[in-house]
Amino acid sequence: MYDQLVNLISTLGFPIAVSVYLLISVGTKLDSLINNVQKLEEDISNLIKYQREK
Repeated sequence: MYDQLVNLISTLGFPIAVSVYLLISVGTKLDSLINNVQKLEEDISNLIKYQREK
C-alpha cells in the first residue's frame, strides 16, 4: 500500500493523490453507513408491525 501511494504521488501529484485517498476512505465509510441505515429501516419496520399487533 505504501509503495502504491508513493507511486501515485510521484505520478499524479500530491493534491490528486490525497483526493483519491479521501474518496476511497469516504466510500468505505458510506458503504458502512448505508448498511446501518438499511438495518435501522428493518428494525423500525419490525417495531411498527409489533405495535400494530398489540
